[in-house]
Amino acid sequence: MAEPDGQGDRAARRPPTWARRWEVFARSPFLPATVLVFLVSIVAGVFAWSYTYAFANPTPHRVPTAVVGPPGAAHGAFLTGMEATLDGSLVVHAYPGYAQARRAVESQTVFAVFDLRKEHAVTVDVSSASGASVAQVIEQAAPVAGRAAGTDVVVRDIKPNQRGDPRGLAIFYIALAAVVVSFVGAIQLHVHAKGLGARARIAVTITYSLLGAFSIAAVVDWFLGALRLPFVAVWLTLALTMYASSTVYLMFMVLIGRWALIPTWGLMVLIGNPSSGGAVSWPLLPTFLGLVGRWLPTGAAIGAIHTEVYFPGDQHAFPFLVLTGWALVSTMVFCLLGRARPGPERAVTAHPE
Repeated sequence: MAEPDGQGDRAARRPPTWARRWEVFARSPFLPATVLVFLVSIVAGVFAWSYTYAFANPTPHRVPTAVVGPPGAAHGAFLTGMEATLDGSLVVHAYPGYAQARRAVESQTVFAVFDLRKEHAVTVDVSSASGASVAQVIEQAAPVAGRAAGTDVVVRDIKPNQRGDPRGLAIFYIALAAVVVSFVGAIQLHVHAKGLGARARIAVTITYSLLGAFSIAAVVDWFLGALRLPFVAVWLTLALTMYASSTVYLMFMVLIGRWALIPTWGLMVLIGNPSSGGAVSWPLLPTFLGLVGRWLPTGAAIGAIHTEVYFPGDQHAFPFLVLTGWALVSTMVFCLLGRARPGPERAVTAHPE
């Protein structure tokens, strides 16, 4: 039935309902823009919190140390003073001789050696290469405990950092560069080369991982001279780190689409960097960060490169297993789920070259 004259015009002039307004807003670019406004604001605060929480006031939690020699009364007072100064965080391991204790330092089992073999003196051997922040804490605490116990204390650095990197931060910086540049590269590859198939995308990722890692190692070693690197070993470790970090973004891309940067940034930067042990060694980190860091790509990369540079005879498989695990799992999720996912992300893997 036809509407009376004027009724159709009044309906056309009727204000849209809230449901209609939301529908229009949801289909517009203003919805993701609004979401981003709140996300950026929240992430900025969380970013500041995570780094301040980890780095602002490092506190010892569990510091493995070696003790050589039977402690006398003064030596016992010294160890008690160290425990008190470090809030009971020392985890003391007794060794029958100095050679065994020094071997424990080389295998990164302990961070320092307390040599109690002299009757009225204690020699404290620290290893800045094992963790500059831990060595600094022990260096500061030992003289205080010695004065309280009436014992002479001699502090030595038996494994110093290289001259071009006295604070031991260069490895943290190169690992950070590898992680951040790699997933940013994966984002740009998705934006500017959406038509690439799965095999081509993986091939490009491997290529820029190898070249980017080579560039990082060459700049730090050859051009700046900050670190003398075992070049091939560090180059390949950085390449594996870059590939693993890139594929983490690819994995989240096929899982949640355009918001993939959020979990990638959270995992790699908000959690991964403060917990990595690169800027502050794990015994000084909050317990949770100290435990989780070695299971994430940044912490695994720092652990592997750190050993390659300073303890080449005592490399451990664990950090490489962590990096390889992230790379394999992320690649499998990207390749398998990307084919089944509808929408724009399907174009990424729908036609392998």
